[in-house]
Amino acid sequence: MKNTTILICGAGIAGPALAYWLRQYGFEPTLIERAPALRSGGYIVDFWGRGFDVAERMGLLPGLRRAGYDIDEVRIVDGRGKRSGGFGVHTLRPAIGGYVSILRSDLSRLIYEALDGGVRTIFGDTIRAIEQDEAGVRVSFEHAPDEQFDLVIGAGGLHSPVRSLVFGPEERYEKYLGYYAASFSAGGYPHQDQNAYVSYAAPGRQVSRYALRDNRTAFFFVFASDTKLSIGPRDLHAQKSLLRERFGRDGWECPEILAALEPSSDLYFDPVSQIRMDRWSNGRVALLGDACFCPSLLAGQGSALAMTGAYILAGELAQSQGDHKAAFANYEKFFHPFIARKQRAAERFAGAFAPKSQTGVFIRNQVTRLMALPFVSKLAMGRLLIDRLTLPAYDLAPGRPPHHSRTPRPRPSQLH
Repeated sequence: MKNTTILICGAGIAGPALAYWLRQYGFEPTLIERAPALRSGGYIVDFWGRGFDVAERMGLLPGLRRAGYDIDEVRIVDGRGKRSGGFGVHTLRPAIGGYVSILRSDLSRLIYEALDGGVRTIFGDTIRAIEQDEAGVRVSFEHAPDEQFDLVIGAGGLHSPVRSLVFGPEERYEKYLGYYAASFSAGGYPHQDQNAYVSYAAPGRQVSRYALRDNRTAFFFVFASDTKLSIGPRDLHAQKSLLRERFGRDGWECPEILAALEPSSDLYFDPVSQIRMDRWSNGRVALLGDACFCPSLLAGQGSALAMTGAYILAGELAQSQGDHKAAFANYEKFFHPFIARKQRAAERFAGAFAPKSQTGVFIRNQVTRLMALPFVSKLAMGRLLIDRLTLPAYDLAPGRPPHHSRTPRPRPSQLH
């Protein structure tokens, strides 16, 4: 087999998942991550679909059960805290099968732990330059010495450094959807509704909370902005100031939530955008996950799609015996049309998630009340929720059994 040494940029979801499968097939992956350690905190993701099936094949279901949360209800309230919309999550489960809500950082940790310490990981560094030729890829790092690899995979998320270096600037591929999202967690928040995702909405903005373990609460903001903002990704002071400005005059628990935000240092803040690319590879370099097919944060399926893509990309590399040209072409041919459909569905959903008018908020709330009816839930969210994709079956390399046995898929009720 050729092209066995593979550098993967990004140790979030897609990167470690790809490293896991590459290792199963006999490749030698290396992970590099800008952060000094695996990231903690972050936001809750709803994890289902083909990504859930991939997690099952990785033996992750027991860990998902322990770390995940059982959301029974999505509840929408008005400024006085009175219920104005929402639905029971059980109405969606027949359509999506296996399902769990989990902190994105906990999912990342579970995937990374499945590597069993067998994958070299460089923390606290990033890629500065990439030079490729017929023989391989020479990579220059910000801190470590230059190194040669057979292939490089960019899995560094929406702001992928590999994409910028090899494919061009972010604005060439980003489709901004007109919203920003922010998330943080805090301890000791006085209002707790176990197993309920509680949201308050006003025209063009929404804030939600969910109770975590150890008396902690996760919060999620969404607000509309006609144009992208000039706030830097690490300007915590400006980000908090903007959230106070947008939500400071709202009712419900907004004053208390903003007070809980003040001491927080784990704020996630980013535009709600998609990455749309005609091609995901260039020579010996390919992209994976949000770096090339970000569906947008509001779609709720980025992590699952990243794991699905990782499984397919690794499988195609194994099936082609390391022929990167064939593998990259097959990966894109198989997965690109599916992703395009998901992105179109997610773009339509963004406006319904945080409507920009009072009438839109009212209509959205009434639709959620009707989602107890299966045909309404399927009509409202079917294209977003249902994964019409059959995972290919890839054979493991001879003599390399999987590190985890495959377990029978549980019924959704067994997860919680």
